[in-house]
Amino acid sequence: SPSIGISIFPEDGATAEHLIKNADIAMYQAKAGGRDQYRYFTSEMNTLAQRRLTLEHRLRQGLAEGEFLLHYQPEVDLATGRITAVEALVRWNYRGEGEISPAEFIPAAEETGLILPLGEWVLAEACRQIRRWRDAGHASLSVAVNLSGRQFRQKDLAQRIRGILAESGLGADALELEITESSVMENPDRAAVILRELRAAGIDVATDDFGTGYSSLAYLKRFPIGKLKIDRSFVRDITTDKDDAAIVGAIIAMTENLGLRVVAEGVETAEQLAFLRAHGCGYGQGYYFSRPLPAEALDRLLAVDQGRF
Repeated sequence: SPSIGISIFPEDGATAEHLIKNADIAMYQAKAGGRDQYRYFTSEMNTLAQRRLTLEHRLRQGLAEGEFLLHYQPEVDLATGRITAVEALVRWNYRGEGEISPAEFIPAAEETGLILPLGEWVLAEACRQIRRWRDAGHASLSVAVNLSGRQFRQKDLAQRIRGILAESGLGADALELEITESSVMENPDRAAVILRELRAAGIDVATDDFGTGYSSLAYLKRFPIGKLKIDRSFVRDITTDKDDAAIVGAIIAMTENLGLRVVAEGVETAEQLAFLRAHGCGYGQGYYFSRPLPAEALDRLLAVDQGRF
């Protein structure tokens, strides 16, 4: 499953050094396209490569200068209408000039390896914030943090997370980790070891965007996963598309039988909420309840949360 970049003499370079440089650029495009393919170098790729280098430089600066911040989106218990957890989502306000989209900087951070220090900061800051909220009286509130594929593959992941929890003075019940199906299935044997280590440390793991990756039901039995998050692409049309309604209903029923918790992502309307409640969905998340908010704004939402949803 190689990723191959190709450059041709003399169109793409007059020297071996120039040709190899451009072939390397083309190889990165092959990787970005999903691997297991080849790409010929084009001049447009050079522009993309320059942008990538600039973004990498800015990422390093942003990490050093503390330009990143977290927003939090509530997760609501649909039986009680109460906020029981929040998902931490990283944002980047580049030098005060405006936000750079996570869709742009997260893949760049993943590719360059900068996702490791960024991800560690996210984990530590999210735990510090939950500590503040618990001290303010929200004793059972927990936080969900997304793990990238690179983070998930770290051999000392469980040890690192235990250290962050200890530094924050939190128990493992305060933190939930979210991983994608593709991260789990990339190396199932290794993933099983990591997940068991996390479970042994008391840390719960959720599968994010369920239904959009490998969708192998076998791993639900094999791996110690405690929660599924139904992808918003299925939730969006559950009141108008019978196929999506059937898929979501089946996932909810399956998770209930397996003893797993289930969260519907992307809840935006009262009709969607009514459907989910009628089918026994445990938790919901989406703009119907709240957009992702800075910690200060979420303070105000938590202050009036009395089963309001």
